[in-house]
Amino acid sequence: MIQHFSFKPLYENTQLPGWAISFYYKQQYYKAEYKKDGGIKWLGIAPDDKDKETVEKMVHELMLYHVYD
Repeated sequence: MIQHFSFKPLYENTQLPGWAISFYYKQQYYKAEYKKDGGIKWLGIAPDDKDKETVEKMVHELMLYHVYD
């Protein structure tokens, strides 16, 4: 489960899509950029292959809830 999820716009002009996100998953801190097309660019450490799909799905759900709703 993702904990301490936070996001902020990448650009001062909030009409431009793109967000900096950060969170903890399994006691590991992750930072990434969430792109307008739903792509995730990991900054630093990325989740390992067995968790990556699960983490990306949770991030998409959180972004839909917080940004697009």
